[in-house]
Amino acid sequence: MVSLASTRQRRSGRGERPTFELEQALWQAGNRWVAGVDEVGRGALAGPVVAAACVFEPSTELPDQLRDSKRLTDPQRRALADWVRQYSLRWAIGAASHREVDRLGIVRATALAMLRALQRLGPVDHVLYDGLPLTEFERLPGTAVVHGDMRCASIAAASILAKVIRDDLMARLAVRYPGYGWEENAGYGTPSHRRAIRELGSTPFHRRSFQVRMDTDEE
Repeated sequence: MVSLASTRQRRSGRGERPTFELEQALWQAGNRWVAGVDEVGRGALAGPVVAAACVFEPSTELPDQLRDSKRLTDPQRRALADWVRQYSLRWAIGAASHREVDRLGIVRATALAMLRALQRLGPVDHVLYDGLPLTEFERLPGTAVVHGDMRCASIAAASILAKVIRDDLMARLAVRYPGYGWEENAGYGTPSHRRAIRELGSTPFHRRSFQVRMDTDEE
């Protein structure tokens, strides 16, 4: 069991804990519902892109452990995902399948997953999302935040929730398709996963468009 101590707002910036600094400016400007959204699975060789979106109250106390999901252990992520489910006002999940990644390309599929999460979340006044500006978000009242999962608490929370949900999905798929190590690598291109593809072939959940990249990497 991971203990989640709370902290009030801290200064934001790379290398520090994410805070509500960006959200606070939007709340003070009259934006009641400020959503953070992020995705995981962008670079995987198999499985969907999964996005999460969440909205918090301005008075929410943030756990000290809140970080970019990649900097956390699995038990820490799971404890924080439970915290997001319990203490966010609203949260939602969206996904783009491996087939949509192949058909649309990874950038558009990523945007689609995030838009689906936002649609399921319900009405919001402003969206904070990780990365560079997306064409698909031009009509939304939103802000792209570079390194958003390191700076913005709502984005970090969404990243953690999306990561835990996608990891669990890939672990379930690993039971159906043993030998690829998805319960450990979540479909990412680890050496053992690449070796399994060469030895066992691809599954229906592998991204065909990423096979070309894998072949190129091995040349």
